[in-house]
Amino acid sequence: MAGTKTEKIRQQELRQPDTFQKVGADARDWLIQRQKLIGVGVAVIIVGGIGVAIASEVSKRGEVKASQALGQALAILDRAVEGVQPAQPGDTDAPFKNLKERDEALVTALTDFRKEHAGTRSATTAGLSLGEAQFRLGKFADAQSTFTGFLKDAAANDPLRAGALEGQGYAFEAEKKFDEAIKSFDQMATAGGGEFLVGMGAYHKGRMLIAQDKKEEAASVLQKVSTDHPNTAAARLSSERLAVLASQGVKIPTPVQAAPDAGTDAG
Repeated sequence: MAGTKTEKIRQQELRQPDTFQKVGADARDWLIQRQKLIGVGVAVIIVGGIGVAIASEVSKRGEVKASQALGQALAILDRAVEGVQPAQPGDTDAPFKNLKERDEALVTALTDFRKEHAGTRSATTAGLSLGEAQFRLGKFADAQSTFTGFLKDAAANDPLRAGALEGQGYAFEAEKKFDEAIKSFDQMATAGGGEFLVGMGAYHKGRMLIAQDKKEEAASVLQKVSTDHPNTAAARLSSERLAVLASQGVKIPTPVQAAPDAGTDAG
């Protein structure tokens, strides 16, 4: 039974980028929705004859045009892929032969888009999908550079920063740069990213410590994830990995119970 569970975890390890891909999918949905909202908002301003100066300023910066162009570039992800993503009624573009061909087309489209719309918020945001595609193609150094650029240019409160840090960490991990990966994953704790990513940075840090054969240290990190972030994806994954470590003879630390509130009457 333990062997079956261990094999299951190993299979999950091989599929680890699935987490990153989900973040990328969420980011694409957010980007496309944002593009639509910007377009509608500007149309209301123009049709109503209100705030012409604001609309003019936005247009001058090229933000609206860039946002619309980004939506068109990301439409590549909706195009059919033979054997993977079936064509939809009304599709006019020929399906991609495989996912690699689709990602190559996406990298080309987003690279051209970022050159044409350099300096816009949309160009910065496109870095997340570009880095993700580069990662899937095995271009790990390019992905590292792209994610680093995104983190440099994106606002400190950008909700996509956590996804970029995770992608950056994966890209370092793929080249066995575990210390650099840990630095990226550590920063996820303060980068937000939504409910799905709560505790994931620490979970990934635990994985990197295991990869460096620092299993006892990893056990401490993973146990803390389960304690600090109960009922989360990170806690579940940490618990599963702790079970594997225990089966290998690694001593698992006793969970530290949260201290009672100061105002609680102990008597």
